[in-house]
Amino acid sequence: MKRTLFATATLLALSPAAFAQTPATAAPTTPAPTSAAVVSPSMFTSIATGEDLSSNLVGLDIYNANQQKIGTVKDIAMSDGHVNAYIVGVGGFLGIGDHYVAVKPSAVAITYGATDKKWRATMDTNAAALKAAPEYKYAS
Repeated sequence: MKRTLFATATLLALSPAAFAQTPATAAPTTPAPTSAAVVSPSMFTSIATGEDLSSNLVGLDIYNANQQKIGTVKDIAMSDGHVNAYIVGVGGFLGIGDHYVAVKPSAVAITYGATDKKWRATMDTNAAALKAAPEYKYAS
């Protein structure tokens, strides 16, 4: 009987130590990079603080010379690394009922005010002229 109690006590005493050595959850493993995942330092560049980003332009309101809001830049159409058009939404409310127009980049003056730190877009037209322009429709 003493042997059974001693064996049981020994087994119980050693059990927590055995469990403590086995992790409860396995550490996540990261797969070794394949040759396709090799990163070359020549792939990266630095961007100056003042560089233009599309996120600064999409959603930007466009005003005319009379300080009237005439539309909003909704999208930017690009090919071969060049901006072909700004997609301007006009006439809607909160994005509902917008009439989309593809406007040449040269028709929109985009500036950054260093004093107020804001982007500004202006066009020499009015909302009625934009509403009357040919509609741009997104491909389905």
